[in-house]
Amino acid sequence: MSSKRAREVLGVTAQATAAELRRAFREAAKLAHPDRKGGDAARFREVVEAYHLLHEAKPSDRVVQPPATVARPARASEGKILPVPPLLAMTGGEMEHALADGRRIKLTLPPGLRAGDKVRAGDAEFEVALRGDGQMLVRGDDLWITVPLDPRLLAEGGRIALETPLGRRVVWVTKKAGERGLVRLVGQGLPARGRHRQGHLFLRLTVAAGEANSAARTLRRRFAAAWAA
Repeated sequence: MSSKRAREVLGVTAQATAAELRRAFREAAKLAHPDRKGGDAARFREVVEAYHLLHEAKPSDRVVQPPATVARPARASEGKILPVPPLLAMTGGEMEHALADGRRIKLTLPPGLRAGDKVRAGDAEFEVALRGDGQMLVRGDDLWITVPLDPRLLAEGGRIALETPLGRRVVWVTKKAGERGLVRLVGQGLPARGRHRQGHLFLRLTVAAGEANSAARTLRRRFAAAWAA
């Protein structure tokens, strides 16, 4: 496994600190663990291998060097990180980026970008870093979205229409999926691009804000009514 592939597996950049690397490993290992629904033994082994490779690498192995063919001094904008939100990484499109010297440039990004990919704007090269926006994050090739639901829907399951940053999704939530709080939509993650495989979309199902107390009050009222009867 190459260092670049290891970074893609863990969803980190070449500049990730040891603490960031450990956090990414714990999250990726938890999601890929074969005992977890949606987990995969082969992917779990890949996560472990990626962590050991990056953890044991010498500091000099993780420094991004300029291409050997470049004879002129590198501009301040070259070799820098380009933070890309997950939705734009999936769909592609235009974005603006502020350079260190205060100038702003406009880039047109292709769909299916992964962490560590390189993009160019003129004679400047940037390394893509996928940054979660609170609603959506990227792990490897997969997208993860947190979706708040009424607790009754989580408990009873069924066919549910969900509003997500990617648009409306109609999914079947089993009682077991509701208990685990996780649904996988196969093939709806980052699109295949180059050597990258088609990813999946994972929906984290959580209780909507304010609904948990409401559900508890409803149960208490039912209990009081039954007791009084």
